[in-house]
Amino acid sequence: MKNLVDLHMHSTFSDGVRSPAELVAMACDLGLKAIALADHDTVDGIDEAVTAGAQCGLEVLPALEFSVAFGSYRDVHLLGYLLDYHDEGLQETLKEFRDRRERRGEAIVDKINEKLVFEGRSPISSAEAAALAGGALGRPHIAQVLMSKGYAHDMQDAFSHYLIPCDVPKRYFPMEEALAAIRRLGGVAVLAHPTTISTDRDTLTGIIDTLCGMGLDGIEVYNNVCNEIESAFLKAFAEKKGLVWTGGSDYHGIEEGISMGSGRGSMAVPYSCVENLKRVKASR
Repeated sequence: MKNLVDLHMHSTFSDGVRSPAELVAMACDLGLKAIALADHDTVDGIDEAVTAGAQCGLEVLPALEFSVAFGSYRDVHLLGYLLDYHDEGLQETLKEFRDRRERRGEAIVDKINEKLVFEGRSPISSAEAAALAGGALGRPHIAQVLMSKGYAHDMQDAFSHYLIPCDVPKRYFPMEEALAAIRRLGGVAVLAHPTTISTDRDTLTGIIDTLCGMGLDGIEVYNNVCNEIESAFLKAFAEKKGLVWTGGSDYHGIEEGISMGSGRGSMAVPYSCVENLKRVKASR
């Protein structure tokens, strides 16, 4: 994977199952030139990843994936690359989100326990799940506990039988606040897996046009949601609009058939994406 990168992955600090150092070790073994750790609404794992990357010659880009609301759309994901993740204001804002996320995880466990008791099974402990998390308690950590108890065969089984029906709504950043925060912190704002918002091209390009007027810098062209035709369309649209384009596996370590660096098998993101992100940042 010489000169290839993976600019979207998650660790135990949000909803991944591998530590930042483990992700770096995997990327080094694959021969990737750079990665971006983009945990959901937290930057707490970045220092660990950067330190581990320096030890094996892997470039680690600091990143953050905001959970965003935009108009009637909920759970839109916005990536902020190369931002000042040590900023005190950001840390305070993310701490509030982390606290809310922790309470959400505990509320999900409570609902799951109600279902388990109804099924004649012993309840699980949120502390067991929290012990698996490097940061805030996430749903994959709860799934791991369900699997260890024999209540679910695998991740998919845990989600379909417990985590999805027992879900609790998340809180989202308003889009304008997330874009403004990334800009204030000297970062580059990239819309993650755009087709999760809409697969209708007219609708999607209209949304991206609006976001460009609000400060969007780029779009994630290569990801695990787009097919090759959609990726080609998004890349052409990004180039037409003068946007940077990126790509990443969105690796969590729980998705069947998804690998770091190659996604579902055919993804190949060039290092030039990193250079373009740096170019945008330097132009500020």
